[in-house]
Amino acid sequence: MNSGPTRVVVTGAGGGIGAALARRFAADGARVIVNDLDPAAAEAVAAEIGGLAVPGDAASEADTRRLVDTAWAELGGCDLFCANAGILTAGSADAPDADWEKAWQVNVMSHVYVARAVLPRWLDGDGGRLLFTVSAAGLLTLLGSAPYSVTKHAALGFAEWLRATYAHRGITVQALCPQGVNTAMMTGEGDSASKTLLAAGALEPEDVADVVAEALEGDSFLILPHPEAAEFYRRRATDTDRWLGGMNKIQRGFDAAVPS
Repeated sequence: MNSGPTRVVVTGAGGGIGAALARRFAADGARVIVNDLDPAAAEAVAAEIGGLAVPGDAASEADTRRLVDTAWAELGGCDLFCANAGILTAGSADAPDADWEKAWQVNVMSHVYVARAVLPRWLDGDGGRLLFTVSAAGLLTLLGSAPYSVTKHAALGFAEWLRATYAHRGITVQALCPQGVNTAMMTGEGDSASKTLLAAGALEPEDVADVVAEALEGDSFLILPHPEAAEFYRRRATDTDRWLGGMNKIQRGFDAAVPS
């Protein structure tokens, strides 16, 4: 990626989309810092790509500041920060408060902490690029997971706010919004309805990384590895009641399939 970022930080990069992004950027010549809550996973990916592992919790502001400080100390800065860490929490409004809080901290506040840490440096320098891994759930919704849907909408809202606020000051903000991707999120604990929806047309993480690499050549806000998500988003915006009726029809189908 000769014209792309040369100094990259990726959170949640011990597996899934994050690891695929780290591998792709490294293959294209970037120096990459690999962050993950799992130190062994971060070390493994960093060793594979010749990067630097900086384990830590993306939902911790102290860990995020340490990560950004390391990028400036070891790489001399950061051209692209991929705020990729996220969790899928199943449940409805009755999900435990602890589940709602964890989803909020990882899926939303982790992005806020990144912005707090990098924006002052970029605004005082030559700018930079911030990529949020949001999910199509932030554009639409995800049946079976209220905490995930709500927090991903919030993540998209924050990304939009940053883009509108800082675009003229050299800050490029983009939102990666895939539908299903074959990662641990698809095989771990979670609502079966959510997984059924995500499994349809699921991509491999490497496919998503390829789409991201191409999108970084431009500055379009939304990065949609599943192009059909754009049409779903349009329908949601232009005929909301019909779209919600269609989603409820899908939910009724899930309800009917559950043994009484």
